[in-house]
Amino acid sequence: MEDPIPLLIPRYMPTRMLEDKPRVWLVSAVESMEMNISVSGAGNCNLLQKTKDSIDELSFWTWSDLLVALKHYQDSPRTATSSGILEKCLDSLVGRLAMASEVTPCASTSSPDSSGLRISFNTRSTQSSKNGLFRATWWFEDLSALNPNLIEMLVKSMVSRGYNHVIVSGFLFYYQKSKFYTASSDEKREVLEIVIDMLYTLDPSSISCKSLFGVLRPVLRSNISKSCRNKLESMIGSQLDQATIDNLLIPSYGRSYLYDVNLVLRFLKAFLRDGGSELSPIRMKNVASLIDLYITEVAPDRCLKSSKFSALVMVLPDSSRDSWDELYHAMDIYLE
Repeated sequence: MEDPIPLLIPRYMPTRMLEDKPRVWLVSAVESMEMNISVSGAGNCNLLQKTKDSIDELSFWTWSDLLVALKHYQDSPRTATSSGILEKCLDSLVGRLAMASEVTPCASTSSPDSSGLRISFNTRSTQSSKNGLFRATWWFEDLSALNPNLIEMLVKSMVSRGYNHVIVSGFLFYYQKSKFYTASSDEKREVLEIVIDMLYTLDPSSISCKSLFGVLRPVLRSNISKSCRNKLESMIGSQLDQATIDNLLIPSYGRSYLYDVNLVLRFLKAFLRDGGSELSPIRMKNVASLIDLYITEVAPDRCLKSSKFSALVMVLPDSSRDSWDELYHAMDIYLE
């Protein structure tokens, strides 16, 4: 009997991939042709099982080989899931990232900035810190080619392994930005929803408020699910004391008044709700100062309803302010 394996491998496949990596394509072919039964007279040969057994050796595959397999299977998820190959490839890939991070621990435990990560710099270690940043993020570009479903599986695997949440959040922000260059509106919505869902599973201290506002801008112009929108608003609200006045001056798309006061009110409610008894006086005063500035900015808007203006003034407790001068000034502007 002629060996069926060469017949099942596409003729255009590179010669190098015929050594041990073509098993990925072979499993797809075998399953699609239902060659998962033993062949009588062939030594009880189950082609599918033998091919899957060879996949168990993927610990010897290179990083590039794993990426090729993942990119192939992201277009045929049903076959990948049923064969278990996708999970094995992801597990091997995340394992290598975890080992690499242990060998070169370089990421700060502080929140990432807008570029994805914040490394502590000083005059003596600037170059080494930059090198450390590269070592921590070298894989960002490689994995940004994966689709949102695989990114979700990847991040869940990384989180389950205790991977550094600062690095993970940095990758999610990088992924969202890189995908937006060529994505359609539907693809952008899918990317945003996956990124927000995954960020919501991370330690809040690993995510910067500035980066969250960077995600908010495209969210306001897309039709993402209400649950994802609520998650993002909750994450921003919980860190509202780190926001700036420029962050809050968000245009009110499709409404008569200038700025989106309703959105800021939701941020404030999330801040009070999620902080609970852990809200320190300093955090409360920082938010009160920020909101007083915001009220001053929106006060000249003639279309702003009195109910919305009053809600902004009254949403925070009196104890959060040391002085009411700024607020009185804003009230004068609004009444004029």
